[in-house]
Amino acid sequence: MRKILTVFILACCSYWGMAQDNVIDEIVWVVGDDAILRSDVETQRLYLQQEGQRLDGDPYCFIPEQMAIQKLYLNQAKIDSITANENSVIQTVDQWMNMAVNQIGSREKLEEYFGKKFSEIKEERKEIVREQQIVQQMQQEIVGEVKLTPSEVRRYFSQLSQDSLPNIPTTVEVQIITMEPKIPFEETDAIKARLRDFTEQINSGKMEFSTLARLYSEDPGSAARGGELGFMSKTQLLPEFANVAFNLKDPKRVSQIVQTEYGYHIIQLIEKRGDRINCRHILLRPRVSDTELTEAMARMDSLYNDLKAEKFTFDEAATFLSYDKDTRNNKGLMVNQDYESSHMGTPKFEMQELPQEIGKIVYEMEVGDISKPFTMLTDKQKEVVAIVKLRARVEGHKANLADDYQALKSIVEARKKEELLNDWIIEKQRSTYVRISEGWRNCDFKYPGWVKE
Repeated sequence: MRKILTVFILACCSYWGMAQDNVIDEIVWVVGDDAILRSDVETQRLYLQQEGQRLDGDPYCFIPEQMAIQKLYLNQAKIDSITANENSVIQTVDQWMNMAVNQIGSREKLEEYFGKKFSEIKEERKEIVREQQIVQQMQQEIVGEVKLTPSEVRRYFSQLSQDSLPNIPTTVEVQIITMEPKIPFEETDAIKARLRDFTEQINSGKMEFSTLARLYSEDPGSAARGGELGFMSKTQLLPEFANVAFNLKDPKRVSQIVQTEYGYHIIQLIEKRGDRINCRHILLRPRVSDTELTEAMARMDSLYNDLKAEKFTFDEAATFLSYDKDTRNNKGLMVNQDYESSHMGTPKFEMQELPQEIGKIVYEMEVGDISKPFTMLTDKQKEVVAIVKLRARVEGHKANLADDYQALKSIVEARKKEELLNDWIIEKQRSTYVRISEGWRNCDFKYPGWVKE
């Protein structure tokens, strides 16, 4: 589906180029009632060039054609009364704005980069996201539900030469047991004391919450923004955090100390807007001492020896002893959470998709092997001791029907969807008024029907 979604990528990028005050603007394409400006194309080109993305051919041909395709979808969406979900648009935009500020360093720097006010950037972004959602819905309407029979998949497979068969990368299935070192009471008491001191400084007016967050917060995603998280709904926050944050009423006051799986927080309300909230927080994480880490490693060594002696199975140990709540109810089996992966929702991982510490261990293992204990950081940035077992490995190979039916089926579905959309675009070209300015027509377009004789 990546080729089908090229138009979305362009839309997503459309305001990342620098303002081009020295470009004399002109209308270069007209599609139906909509115009495509030279400045629109130039902005796209500069962004893609800056990111090092290669284009298929001349950018002054490829980019406006992709923009024209999007306008075909949007024009049809108007006829079919397809609209975007505004709540989803707002939520997506808020996330994007938070990410952009985090990447560039501050709101002021973001405004300087775009040459526009923060509110203007946000409104423009809303229009981009709104159009993205409408185009996605329009494409889904056109494609519908693609149903393939096994015979269609087999027919596709039989038509491929050996050289054309897709490569299926090596995949593994891994079980894990983790143990968290004990955190001494003295450590948690010291963290709470620091947070109480921060609260006193803020409430007394000695220090601003945002200043303390920049100096001391251990949340790298928000510290640079003075602890600001951006607008979020309850479901986007951890329950313990959300319960306290959504009960805050006075922006001048600071919350009680909140414990989550990430550590200890204090929170300050910035603004409530309907069912969403914007707040700041300061996060401090307990430190694991060498003594506690050594003790945890010793306990895991004992567990490793018991597993090798077959006193109990790895499945049993993972279910009853592991600290990892995400895997212990599944006998320790890790589940791939990489949403770009073709194995989404399965226990199959390509080697590069595993956490780095686990990948290095698993790479040297045979199926059925149990690793010795090792330390690693979890996705919550907690240092833990872990043991893993390699449950299965399928070596990289050329696709075949016996082992890779689902992968081949996905490929055939994607191609069928692309064919349906290509046919729709060609048909839509014939009934849509298109005018291309002189100097912009001499292109090897993917869809030659743009230029009407």
